[in-house]
Amino acid sequence: MQPQTSREYIAAMQGKIHDVLGPLIGKAPMAIVDFPDIRNVGDSAIWLGEIAYLKQHYHKSPDYVSKIEDFSDRQLERKVPQGPIFIHGGGNFGDIWVSHQNFRERILKRWPDRLIVQFPQSIHYDSDARVEESARVIAKHKNFVLLVRDQESLEFARKRFDCEVKLCPDMAFCIGTLDAMPPPSIPLLAMLREDKEKVASRDGTAELDCPVEDWIKEPKLPVRWAKTLGTMAAISTLDRIAMRKSMFDAAAAQRFGRGTRQLARARAIVTDRLHVHIVSLLMGKPHAVLDNSYGKITRFMDAFPGGMDLTYRARSLQDGMQWAREQAASVAGVAKEAAR
Repeated sequence: MQPQTSREYIAAMQGKIHDVLGPLIGKAPMAIVDFPDIRNVGDSAIWLGEIAYLKQHYHKSPDYVSKIEDFSDRQLERKVPQGPIFIHGGGNFGDIWVSHQNFRERILKRWPDRLIVQFPQSIHYDSDARVEESARVIAKHKNFVLLVRDQESLEFARKRFDCEVKLCPDMAFCIGTLDAMPPPSIPLLAMLREDKEKVASRDGTAELDCPVEDWIKEPKLPVRWAKTLGTMAAISTLDRIAMRKSMFDAAAAQRFGRGTRQLARARAIVTDRLHVHIVSLLMGKPHAVLDNSYGKITRFMDAFPGGMDLTYRARSLQDGMQWAREQAASVAGVAKEAAR
């Protein structure tokens, strides 16, 4: 059997996603809540994948969308009186990013009988008491489907939660391959976390001979959310929600574009971010992978192995940098030959 290329891997991930989600999405109206109005490009990649999946397979968009801050029970019920409620995916199921968990449980409490689907998540709790609290909320719900993107999360959820749990790849794969990218201008880029999930003991970054960055910093977006939404008070609810959906998609696309331009500068990358790994695969970019604070990347790659023509599992930051240097030199050599 031929080794699976990254393109074949992406297609396989899309197929696995459809196998799981296909039975959960029909013709009825649907909602997606917890739009990620945050600077992290990875969350925007997930949102764009969720929207792309609906368009590709069902030629539809969600009938109601919201952030945590502008969520309205009344508007959701008006727009989606009977259809499923989907909760945005990512890596915030647990007690690291507690505002998202609180919101998720609020939705489950509010609609205990409706189909609620959690787009693929990684699960991590530090507090067993918080696990028990989540378990009580989930146990009272009668139709919750929890999608997870690694085996550890699958086993944990099946052991601790009374709900249907399925393994599903990350939704960012539904964006598909990204071919039309600008040529690289630097050999190497280290994309390392600066948030709650960073590895505190990561040594040697000051001595790296390449830019060391993250993708959670951004200039102000051209759309001022509060001001713009405030001017929509006189617009009908139908138009207001449609405009909100367009604004969310535009913001996610802008953030994703910022992230892909950031990655495109380098011939090879070293990263401890799951979505730098996934987006690098979509871009055809060689990259060495380290792990975050609780093993999220390794867990995902173990659950869905493949794409190793572009990916190297580094044993250390220095090991990853050495591999990336070799890849960058190889990419430069190929480009030089092609230019002759």
